[in-house]
Amino acid sequence: MIVALAGGVGAARFLDGLARVVPPKDIFVIGNTGDDAEIHGLHVSPDLDTVMYTLAGLADPVRGWGLRGDTFHNLEALRTLGAETWFQLGDRDLATHIVRTELLRGGMKLSAVTRQMSEALGVRSTIVPMSDDPVRTMVQTKNRLLEFQDYFVRRRAEDAVRGVLFHGSEQAKPAPGVLDAIMRATAVIFCPSNPVISICPILSVPGIREALERRSGPIAAISPIVGGRALKGPAAKMMRGLKLSASALGVARLYQGIADVFVLDNEDKAAASKIESLGMKAVVTDTIMSGLSRKKALARAVLRALE
Repeated sequence: MIVALAGGVGAARFLDGLARVVPPKDIFVIGNTGDDAEIHGLHVSPDLDTVMYTLAGLADPVRGWGLRGDTFHNLEALRTLGAETWFQLGDRDLATHIVRTELLRGGMKLSAVTRQMSEALGVRSTIVPMSDDPVRTMVQTKNRLLEFQDYFVRRRAEDAVRGVLFHGSEQAKPAPGVLDAIMRATAVIFCPSNPVISICPILSVPGIREALERRSGPIAAISPIVGGRALKGPAAKMMRGLKLSASALGVARLYQGIADVFVLDNEDKAAASKIESLGMKAVVTDTIMSGLSRKKALARAVLRALE
């Protein structure tokens, strides 16, 4: 079994490639829920859904999030009625959030809800939230503390970031099966996700980092930063705001002491020796997943490095 820590579009694209080179049933995904939010009274789990839709073959290939071919008539109706529509929910996507919200209000845990919906969509891999308890990523800007979706979607990540907090993480417990999967896995992979707001929320849940540090098997991390820029999302900008180096080396420093292997792009090969000085094996390869063949090639490169 391969355990993957995942959040966002970069993770979903990598997992799409991984699920085509190993049996999908052998992949156990621990998904970030720090991005979860209540939108129009519905519980939305953006990172879980992006991974679920991608592994189900339903994701929008251009945007990376949402459902392929979805429409937005409901959003237009909400706008007509004067509702705020800065967070876009497609008409078919809406069904996911309605069902999730109903099941949660009925007493079902998020992990059970995610399993039920994944199975309904034909996903053969296991997708589990990092916790059934609410953990919310909060972004500290110069003048205010913002909920993540407010910062990222509503305000388009334009505010300078001064800090990131994970509200509720201290009281949260890992979702059922998470710690056992980490300890039993033949390998663990940190997907090419924003380390600050996709991977660090997972690591903030008590017990998860400790389990990763205790396990004897290998752990690989893939840099989402190439040539000082994020291929998707605000990772580089956020890292600079936090006084971190927005580089593959900067990402590697965040995973020092946990990861054994660090995968970086050919463009950043000059940083390989500095990364190895952190105690990791540096693997230089093409990490830009612009098509299915490159997704699969990256997955194979990471698996070879983990052998």
